[in-house]
Amino acid sequence: MILTGRQIEAAVGAAEIVIRPFDPSRMNPNSYNYTLGSQLRFAEGVLDARREVTWQSATIGNEGYVLVPGQLYLASTAEVIGSDTYVTSLIGRSSLGRLGLFVQVTADLGHQGAVHCWTLELTVVQPLRVIPGMPLGQVSFWSTAGSASSYSGMYGQTSSPMPFWPPSLA
Repeated sequence: MILTGRQIEAAVGAAEIVIRPFDPSRMNPNSYNYTLGSQLRFAEGVLDARREVTWQSATIGNEGYVLVPGQLYLASTAEVIGSDTYVTSLIGRSSLGRLGLFVQVTADLGHQGAVHCWTLELTVVQPLRVIPGMPLGQVSFWSTAGSASSYSGMYGQTSSPMPFWPPSLA
């Protein structure tokens, strides 16, 4: 069952949900607006899912960074987000989708116990300038049924965009 905005805010206050930094003005009826961090990763050329990828890094300055079509970018949330109690789901803002920015097209599920800055997949259909700290999407929190176990995988404790890692496909 999805938590309401009031339940999310109460769970943050009770330390059942981590959103750091937390800004109450970014609450929605069933989600919280997360923002874009300042780091990007991208790869050039043909990517091979069987091999490690060499990633380039860029810092998004205050003037922004222009994303271009045909390029996959990895970014991260500016916030540390997660919970030992709830499952997270991150999606992009529909208003940015209408500008041709696709955020989190895959891998929107965050397991219980994963508390970190989330890696975001970004693609655009036309050049688009992004600014660090801009609202990029919403995170919602879901209760689980049954006995839960916390996530302990390699992506669970990061603060920057995590690149593709071939053994994760095994």
